[in-house]
Amino acid sequence: MAWQSPIVVHPPAADGGQQVTVRGQDAGVARSDDELTQLLRRAGLGEADIALDDPHLVEWRGGPHVWPHA
Repeated sequence: MAWQSPIVVHPPAADGGQQVTVRGQDAGVARSDDELTQLLRRAGLGEADIALDDPHLVEWRGGPHVWPHA
């Protein structure tokens, strides 16, 4: 199986929300770094696992780490 980042932020939907998966499981929709961090904490990740700009931890699909409506 191909290697994949444990956190995937999917391309933005029409409303600007981005689906988030953690280890292949749906974690919810985020619209900002704050919302993303909250989702990741609820998914059980600790501070060391929430480095949003680390490509080994987070894969930003559909573009760079920029929120479309931020």
